[in-house]
Amino acid sequence: MKFARRPHIVVVAAYLAAVFGFAGGVWWYGYGAALGSLEQRARADLALASDSLTGELRRFRELAVLTSDHPQVRAALTGDTHADDVQQVLQEIADKTGALDIMLIGPTGENLLATQGAPAGGHRATDYFERAMDGAIGFSFSYSQSYARRTFIFATPVFSDAGPVVGVLLVYADANAVESVWRGARPALFFTDDQGVVFLSNRSELIFRVQGALPNLRERYPQLSEFVGYQSQMIGGVEVWQVDGGRYLPQNALHLTLDLPIIGMTGEVLVDVAPARQLAALQAAVVAVVCLAFGLLLFFATLRRRTLAALNVRLERRVRDRTAELRAVNANLRNEIIERTATETRLKKAQDDLVQAGKLAALGQMSAGISHELNQPLTAIRSFAENAQGFLDRGKTDVAEQNLGRISELARRMGRIISNLRAFARQEVEPPKDVDIVAVVDAVLEIVTPRASQDQIAVNWTRPGNRMIVRGGEVRLQQVILNLVSNGMDAMEDSPQKAITIAIEATDNRTKVSVRDTGPGITEPERIFDPFYTTKAVGAAEGMGLGLSISYGLVQSFGGMIRGRNHPQGGAVFTVELDSVPQKETR
Repeated sequence: MKFARRPHIVVVAAYLAAVFGFAGGVWWYGYGAALGSLEQRARADLALASDSLTGELRRFRELAVLTSDHPQVRAALTGDTHADDVQQVLQEIADKTGALDIMLIGPTGENLLATQGAPAGGHRATDYFERAMDGAIGFSFSYSQSYARRTFIFATPVFSDAGPVVGVLLVYADANAVESVWRGARPALFFTDDQGVVFLSNRSELIFRVQGALPNLRERYPQLSEFVGYQSQMIGGVEVWQVDGGRYLPQNALHLTLDLPIIGMTGEVLVDVAPARQLAALQAAVVAVVCLAFGLLLFFATLRRRTLAALNVRLERRVRDRTAELRAVNANLRNEIIERTATETRLKKAQDDLVQAGKLAALGQMSAGISHELNQPLTAIRSFAENAQGFLDRGKTDVAEQNLGRISELARRMGRIISNLRAFARQEVEPPKDVDIVAVVDAVLEIVTPRASQDQIAVNWTRPGNRMIVRGGEVRLQQVILNLVSNGMDAMEDSPQKAITIAIEATDNRTKVSVRDTGPGITEPERIFDPFYTTKAVGAAEGMGLGLSISYGLVQSFGGMIRGRNHPQGGAVFTVELDSVPQKETR
């Protein structure tokens, strides 16, 4: 049992190692990405602090330029005014601008006057003094023994009215006042000179510390000390320090530098990377939790799968036992299916024979109606032929030609009626096509007009001015409309008022054709389309009861509908509804 569990322990240990390794990779990647965004914010903070520093120094530089151009300063160097008056002016300027001291130096380097007394000389050999004597603006910064503080010095030339430089004006700025704007703020900022000495910082413990070996600058910086201990490494393209500098400096910090050649310094910043490490740790923890949860689910799924596999083995054994029994039963079922299939084949053939026999019987019963539908065109043909002969005798060949054309059209229609009946007998169905329903009604009226005139039946038909295209079959639609009109005429045999009204109503999708008579109406509207249902006298030539049933089937084959109802003012109304065809589709 212990031997069986060892593979499980090895797999679990390997999976845990993989999870923690993957989480470590996620931490390292997230840490590098967080350092990238942290670097952008740190550079913005460093640039903002550098702009603030240069802005403050620019203010004192402009003060030195403006003060050197003061008339009384120029007059003091030429001896045209009293020194006390000039010192009072300079003192007032220093008080209003916050300058540490304003000093006037002669061309040979002697101190002429100052707002803070007369500090020790020694300006003649300095770079800023020589630069001012050359007519430019000199700049320097150092620790001043006279003022016991760090100072910035701006030296501007004082020009005489004739043009040459007659003296130098010095403006001293207190470094403590300059850096007070961002002292104590996060992150840790410091500015070093070209020797690596920290001259300005918002952390007082970094002032006068030197990175690297201590330079020989005791005269300029008497309080130099070594920089705080740190170790530098590159992570994700950025420099990260491990700092040992006390509670006010971050232990792990992002280090960035920015050159400031205008003031001869380098700005540096130390940004705590603890938030980036925490974010990376959170991402790694989430990944580890997800992987462990997935591993746990996978473990239970594997355990369940093994249990199911054991059950499957037992189930397969039972299946094998039942397979032999099922094979014997299956053989018996196949034999039974073969017998039933043969029986169904014989039954289907018998049903088809019965359907065909029923259709032929229906055609036999419709013979009277068929002869009625063919008798009227034959009568019309005879009438048109006799009229054509008479017109030919009188020399009216154009009218005779019209009659002969009508005879040809009636013969063609009779042929199509017989063709449809033959197709019905042979189970032939022509596909629906686009048909002008107005032309169909016109053709039907041509057939029934002689009978209407004979029986004194008024035909009300308002013909539309344009074509109305529907989906159907031309001959079969004529058969339907003719059947409805003929039934209406038969129904009005004993009516005092005899009238047939035909109307067409079209919508966007459907077209309705209504045929109304003035007969006695329908006794049982719900049975009007049942086969062999008729209201005519038994034994009548046209009383088979199949006309409306056949019409119903024809309309249904076109995807349409046919309805019959009693009109409120008397008589019956039959409505045929068909699919409309837009005119643009018939072009």
